[in-house]
Amino acid sequence: MKTRVMIGAMCTLASASALTSTLAYADTTEVETTAAVEKISVVGAATNLSITAEDIEQYQASDLADIFRYSPSISVGGSVGVAQKIYIRGLEDAFLNVTVDGAQQTSTLFHHIGRVTIDPDLLQQIDVQAGAGEATSGPGAIGGSIRFKTKDAQDMLKPEEQFGGRVKANYFSNDATRYSGSLYGKLSDSWGVLGYYSTIDRDNMEDGNGDEIYGTAADQDMAFLKVSGDISENQFLSLSVEQRDEKGAFSARPNWAVQEGDALYASEAERDTYVANYRFAYSALVNIEATAYQTDSSFRGGRFDWLAEIDTYGFDLRNTSETGLHKFVYGVDYRNDEVTSGPAQGAVENAEEGSVLGIYVQGYSDITPQLLLSYGVRYDDYDFQQNILVDEYYGEPVTDVAASIDDSELSFNVGLAYELSQHWTLGLGFAQAARGKQIGDGFTIDGYLYDGSDIPVVAEDLVPETVENIEASIEYSANNLNAKLSVYRSSLDDVIFEGYEGNAVFNNIGTLDTSGIEFDVAYRWNEVDLFLGFSTADTELKPRDDLYNVSYSSIDINGYEFVGLGNSRGDTWVAGADYDISPDVSVGLSVAKVDSIDIDTLHQAVDLAWTDSLYRLNKPSYTTVDIYAKWHVTNNLMLNLAVSNLFDKLYIDHSSVGDYSEVFATVIGPYEAGRDIRLSVSYDF
Repeated sequence: MKTRVMIGAMCTLASASALTSTLAYADTTEVETTAAVEKISVVGAATNLSITAEDIEQYQASDLADIFRYSPSISVGGSVGVAQKIYIRGLEDAFLNVTVDGAQQTSTLFHHIGRVTIDPDLLQQIDVQAGAGEATSGPGAIGGSIRFKTKDAQDMLKPEEQFGGRVKANYFSNDATRYSGSLYGKLSDSWGVLGYYSTIDRDNMEDGNGDEIYGTAADQDMAFLKVSGDISENQFLSLSVEQRDEKGAFSARPNWAVQEGDALYASEAERDTYVANYRFAYSALVNIEATAYQTDSSFRGGRFDWLAEIDTYGFDLRNTSETGLHKFVYGVDYRNDEVTSGPAQGAVENAEEGSVLGIYVQGYSDITPQLLLSYGVRYDDYDFQQNILVDEYYGEPVTDVAASIDDSELSFNVGLAYELSQHWTLGLGFAQAARGKQIGDGFTIDGYLYDGSDIPVVAEDLVPETVENIEASIEYSANNLNAKLSVYRSSLDDVIFEGYEGNAVFNNIGTLDTSGIEFDVAYRWNEVDLFLGFSTADTELKPRDDLYNVSYSSIDINGYEFVGLGNSRGDTWVAGADYDISPDVSVGLSVAKVDSIDIDTLHQAVDLAWTDSLYRLNKPSYTTVDIYAKWHVTNNLMLNLAVSNLFDKLYIDHSSVGDYSEVFATVIGPYEAGRDIRLSVSYDF
């Protein structure tokens, strides 16, 4: 059975005893079934899923939106690659702990662009945990976590193969080409090396009406090198370096639609990431995992030609101990972020620095053969320093604005998975998480761009954000049928957001409540895999009583007014089928439907007298259809054909900025790409 949504969710909920029967038919899912490995997530498991390299290859994912297009609970807004943002249950990826091989991807260089970039071809697996979960999820995982795992030489080499390579060419009719190459081989019996390079040349795409989507052209280059192997019989080490560069002419706000004739500005985004992973499996009581990383990223461009840079480094050191029917994972993690920003010519440099030290322990106990209990606690200590300068760019005197915050929080979680019968499993979970003030994006801290009157500062009484997440699920598994229903409610208190007081003050603005229902079913019929998924989520801000001049009991979240927090999306359905015609040929079909939604917006604009009344934002419904086929022509030659948006639907994704053009002419999210015929040819040697 294909992994899709269902298998990833089930693997994290079943107890060790139930897991083997759950996965007995899932012959394409590479999961260990021993208790030593699989006593994992019980808390925060309602939307857990795993996406494999096979899935990514089949529909020829070219960006983040393609990677997550088959999960109804995870969405990506923005048709411009550099501006794409991930949303889980309506919360933006700033609330997620996102890692690549354990290296945390933090903050953003500009709030009109995304903060997560990855080459899909390089990925071996993606694991998603939705909602606040276990203590091992990492610091600030208020909305959940996404773990990207890259390939290594051992993943690419065929049995008994010592050396190999792959060349690949992709053609996208709307409107791009990609070329990539890999070389991999064994340095010894236990060590391997993988080198990878890809280049993408994208012109402006066309929407479903055949109109050009301005500002979407870009050139991307990515290089990756990874060395990995066994130091000894029970020790493993991997070292990797990734370099990514993207150049294009983007608008001043890349996540908004660009009208014909609008100014575009030469811009460049770069990222270098270095990661070391070490494992030492000594005994049942000593199983050490260590990760150390450093990431340097930058963005230069915009109408003021400004430069923002973020330097991140950190580590995670943990040990796993098992005794009898109990397993404990405990450790310490640390991360330090520094952002600097100013004119690219170097006249002024503003800076913010933040760090977090975490100590955690997560336990798992088989109370009975049918009942698995998980429980954990996490301590996080946050430190934040701000130093903002306003120069004489607008004739104002130099001003020095500084802030310092030191906060700590304890977070607890508890959950259970109970096997009601051979086929039915019940899951219940409660989890807390916390996040102190993070570094801002480069544009936000760049005081000189605000003409000296809108310097971003931090309120003196600012406290960390804290969340409580409650989930329940019921799962059925028998023969070739799997079904799961989940309900959840999350309450995020003391939300930190810039705005309201002077429009440039970071305050605790209120409570963000999210509730929803998710349903997934997968069925195997002969050589056909059928799947259906549904998600509905309601995310509302309950503002502080003293926040607005006009009193609002609740506000539907939206991606323009609350950039960096979240977005409202209509009920989402995903359905499809995969058919293995033969061992060498497979085809598939996927349909996604998003229902329309209406929300009241522009509360801040009314409060600041930018407009006279609230705006009723309508996000129309849309349905998209994708098809794909894969053919192993020979053992070494493979062809992939995929057609995205088969019927050329014209739409703005609900996770993008909505259409506010009736009030503010330029505020409208970009249309998504129209029909895109994708053909790839890959050859292994």
